[in-house]
Amino acid sequence: MNLTMEWICTILAVAALVFFFQALTWRRRRTNKRLPPGPRGLPILGNLLMIGTKPHQDLQRLAREYGPIMHLRFGLMPVIVVSSPEAAELFLKTHDLVFASRPPLEASKYISYNQQKLVFAPYGSYWRNMRKMCTLELLSNHKISTFRSMRKQELDLLVRHIREAAYSGVAVDLSSMVTSFSTDVTCRMIIGKKYDREDFGEKGFEATVRETMRIASAFNLADYIPQIRGLDLQGQTKRMKAIAKDFDDFFEKIFEEHVESKDENRTKDFIDVMLGFVGSEETEYRVERDTIKAIILDMLGASMDTSAATIDWTLVELIRHPRVTKKLQQELENVVGLNRTVEESDLEKLEY
Repeated sequence: MNLTMEWICTILAVAALVFFFQALTWRRRRTNKRLPPGPRGLPILGNLLMIGTKPHQDLQRLAREYGPIMHLRFGLMPVIVVSSPEAAELFLKTHDLVFASRPPLEASKYISYNQQKLVFAPYGSYWRNMRKMCTLELLSNHKISTFRSMRKQELDLLVRHIREAAYSGVAVDLSSMVTSFSTDVTCRMIIGKKYDREDFGEKGFEATVRETMRIASAFNLADYIPQIRGLDLQGQTKRMKAIAKDFDDFFEKIFEEHVESKDENRTKDFIDVMLGFVGSEETEYRVERDTIKAIILDMLGASMDTSAATIDWTLVELIRHPRVTKKLQQELENVVGLNRTVEESDLEKLEY
């Protein structure tokens, strides 16, 4: 009898929850009568079950039926899907400021220092100010050129390792070596040194950066049904908090090393530049330590994996197309010669 009553109470509670969310959805629909056409969704889940493992194909299929601008509901969140060049121009160019900001996702709260990263920050004075700082102070041609000798050091080291492996007849995991090269260059530019596995948690620096990018882009039900975020049904919040703590401890250690450094002759890395703005009344940039941490995560995520993947795929395509490889080798022989390595200054002469 007790068991029966428990089941009845559970069913009534679920039914009440479904009714509440459905009523909430109906009320929102009544107040948004001018929404674009779209498929009718389920209570609470909306159209989530219509999207499978290949969302681009599922959305294309729906767009054929409902048009180039359609309305979906993922959980309780309204979503507008644009799937034609003309409609995309309206959203991304004509009315770009209206749609410039990203929604406040759970990932942006925990691993973006409450949306302080450029990737997640809402469009406004903070975003414009940080973008200006990155463009003029960190990524200017002059600043990037100051790291040229360092990049050459790392490239020479990579080539030497590959050459030694070739002489020894040892197989080379080129993808892994290129990733390590990209990571080392990025870290030396941003934090002033190569990362040390012992300095960063049990997983290691590179693995944690990759996990951060993975979990930030993963599906999180709490983003679409905010009322259940406290339950952490997928365990993502717990993991994001752990990642955030690992990064926070690591960055604080790096900050202290920079503050205590007495080497006036070393090339200033990105952290040096941003720390110089903290508490300064002589600059327009309002920077705090959390701001620097957020920008560093932006830089690491944007440069490490993308650069390595680009080099990886370029090498793959060259291997697959011997004719193109031969043409490239011929140009290098004519412009650079066979007696030295390619320098960054050669790039503007290499048209192919």
